[in-house]
Amino acid sequence: MKRPSPATVALGAMVPVVRVLMVAGAVVVAGSGLVPARYMPWGRAAVIVLAVVLVVREVRRRRTGGAPAGRPAPRTGGTRNELNGITYGHALMADVISQVTFNDVRMPPTFKGTLDDAADRLAESVRTQWRDEEEQRKVQDPIPLPVRWQRASDELTDHWSNICLARPGTLPVPGPLPLAGQLHEIVDVYRRIPSARLVVLGRAGSGKSILTIRFVLDLLKARTASTEPVPVIFSLASWDPATPLRRWLTGQLERDYPGLAVTGPGPGASTLAAELVERDRILPVLDGFDEIADGLHRRALERLNGHAAMHLLLTSRRDEYAAAVRNTKALTAAAVVELTDLSPADLEHYLPRTARKTTATSTGWEPVLRSLRAHPQDPGGARLAAVLTTPLMVALARTLYSDTPDRTPSELLETRFAAPEALEDHLLDNFVPSLYQDQPPARRARVLHWLGYLAQHLDRLGTRDLARHPDRPKTRDLAWWQLGHSLRRSSRMCVIGLVAGLALGLVDGLVMWVLTWFAFGFGPVLGLMNGLVNGFSFASMSALAFGIVYGHRYGETACEPSRVRVRLLGGAKEMRADLRKEFVPRLAIGLVGGFGLGVLVWLMAALGFALVVAVRDSPGSALAAFLATRYDQGFNAALLYGLSAGLAYALMAGLEAPIRIETVASPPDLLHTNRTTALFQLLVLALVLGTMGGVLYWTGWFSIASWVAFGLVGGLGGGLAFALSMTAWGQWVALSRIWLPLTGRLPWNVTAFLADAHRRGVLRQAGAVYQFRHVRLQHHLTRASRTTPHGGADRVRAERAG
Repeated sequence: MKRPSPATVALGAMVPVVRVLMVAGAVVVAGSGLVPARYMPWGRAAVIVLAVVLVVREVRRRRTGGAPAGRPAPRTGGTRNELNGITYGHALMADVISQVTFNDVRMPPTFKGTLDDAADRLAESVRTQWRDEEEQRKVQDPIPLPVRWQRASDELTDHWSNICLARPGTLPVPGPLPLAGQLHEIVDVYRRIPSARLVVLGRAGSGKSILTIRFVLDLLKARTASTEPVPVIFSLASWDPATPLRRWLTGQLERDYPGLAVTGPGPGASTLAAELVERDRILPVLDGFDEIADGLHRRALERLNGHAAMHLLLTSRRDEYAAAVRNTKALTAAAVVELTDLSPADLEHYLPRTARKTTATSTGWEPVLRSLRAHPQDPGGARLAAVLTTPLMVALARTLYSDTPDRTPSELLETRFAAPEALEDHLLDNFVPSLYQDQPPARRARVLHWLGYLAQHLDRLGTRDLARHPDRPKTRDLAWWQLGHSLRRSSRMCVIGLVAGLALGLVDGLVMWVLTWFAFGFGPVLGLMNGLVNGFSFASMSALAFGIVYGHRYGETACEPSRVRVRLLGGAKEMRADLRKEFVPRLAIGLVGGFGLGVLVWLMAALGFALVVAVRDSPGSALAAFLATRYDQGFNAALLYGLSAGLAYALMAGLEAPIRIETVASPPDLLHTNRTTALFQLLVLALVLGTMGGVLYWTGWFSIASWVAFGLVGGLGGGLAFALSMTAWGQWVALSRIWLPLTGRLPWNVTAFLADAHRRGVLRQAGAVYQFRHVRLQHHLTRASRTTPHGGADRVRAERAG
């Protein structure tokens, strides 16, 4: 192994010095009131000796590349964290930073083993996710709907010789394959296709999503070897065809399964997700080709044809796919099937089994089905038969009339529904209220209003992105970190700045009130005045600063959530290779931000002190008090804030680890991880500032008041303001937990509301984001929210009055 350079060794050797000074400084300061003064020099000498011993020990270890005497060598595959006297967590700081800074990162011995293990754990995660989703939709309760398909017309299909992978000159030329089947046969039909490329067409609500879920679960059930590809569903609505397909697939995997973001060994190595995609260990199930923005279908199909050897399953509505084929050509080597409508016989076999019995042998569906069978030309029956031809509408009818006790299916035959479209609107209108039947009418009205806002949010977000980037598709992804981003940039800047400024201003005001009251002897009234002045000054200045920085950094795109978790102790830890690249940039960002905060702290404190002096003595003394403030103290404070923030922010890079591969990053889980990470970063910053302030107090550079102000205002106030404005979790708190509920757009507990909507079946989970159960439901809620601004409150009041 190549020995590290002298500069590398020197940098690594500083780690134990920083650790010992931080820990020993806190211990000495805490015990200064208990230990006699005559013993204090001996304590300081012991700290210095210990630091020198650790430096020599660290240099020897790094020059030889071995482990210190008496300690086993690091285990292959990660680092080892231990508790060793007062040098808490040797691997926690020294070894972690060595992995960030040096080129001796130890990885698992074979990447193939890692890929096999990652594929197996990904398969288990996918199986768990879509099994739960299928149960949520009651697909198997009591039996699946008879989703069927037949072979599509030849103009939508490539040459059969390409589909069958026939060699040139082969006789006879391969002909059409038997592709007709139904839901439980989807994997068998797919395996009949030599090219392993299948396109499933169907109109809205025809069962394409149900088919993809069953395909994934059945294929995973038949998977017997780690080398077999893992089927993963990808929603094409968020794909910009300008982005290479494999790169987009990699990004989606890393978003939904953050553990796959871990990097493999070797220089320039890619992530596990990229390796799985590049080595064809992922079978993409591309759902919703039709949901790509208008005008991009031809380009998207051309991009897909550029991957003619990739095994895949693609779903789309017929018209959009047919238009793309006419403008270019059919998907290369792909067989095409088309879903067929449900028949009256299918309804008779399914709907009665979903409802409670009214007699020993019949349910409320019997009169309706009898009318459809006996009088198919009756206007009411003809309308209902035309509507109940898709699994979506049958599922809505089941929810309204089988799962809701106070409704009678016979009302579907009433003449008030003049056309099939009116009957479909009736089912969509009453779908959400039926799912919330256990809630009072006022609550149902608010739920409709909140869901309408979410639907409009997706529409506005997509429209705004489409106006700015006309070549990009709209989005169906309901991501928690984007909920407030459809607001105007100016509104978001004001809210973010106000929340961050209030956080910093409140901390500073309380700290300065206490300090000027007790430490400087100004008394409670003048102390309160000084606290108010300082707090207001800090709040206004920091609100302006954080608002401007937020608008510049996140005005166009929302802050992406962190895909890592903070890990202090444990066994082997997989480290990302790009952490080595993050150390210096994080240190620089912390230095600049902390230095600016230090200057602001000093300036505001000087101005506040001058104002209090003017009130206590005379206005003329204010200028003298301000000029008497030592400028070197302001520079020193800014430098200390910068060093502390930079060190804390850089060290956090070594404490972050990707989320476990087998953990599906559900929206609540990802939000919880980001909250934990942000709060832990705040804690680390406060501890670093407090410890450094304690060391400076021990050396006589700081007074006790300066130590308290330095630690609390800088660490707690500044860290809280940064977390609320510059992290995905903080922006979620400011916009989605404070502003949007305050203005009535969303409930106060947004997380619980979204989870409840998913549990009831209004939303579905797609990895780390939610989506509306069906795009048609999303569009219906958008239109209803625009026409009834109060989210259906008038209709609910009418129901209550009736």
